[in-house]
Amino acid sequence: MGDKRARTVEVTVVSQQGTCAAGHTVGETFVIPGDTERFQTPGICIHALITMLPKVLALRYGAGFPWAKEGAVTHACPDAQNPCVFRLRALD
Repeated sequence: MGDKRARTVEVTVVSQQGTCAAGHTVGETFVIPGDTERFQTPGICIHALITMLPKVLALRYGAGFPWAKEGAVTHACPDAQNPCVFRLRALD
């Protein structure tokens, strides 16, 4: 069996249009540690975080996405009026 330790996931803002209610800006980066079951990521919008959790959990445990480029996937926040797009990638 493979290694089941959770990997750390890096979340980076790659696009932001309009006015983000959480104040996110392009280039901003958050780290979700793999060594904890808690998702205490100060500063990241809770609405974006909740919607990206399925991808974060998949990346933490080694899942791949066929459309991923260089192991990274993108995720758009749920605010259609002020869209913010994040890049998610697992760190080795």
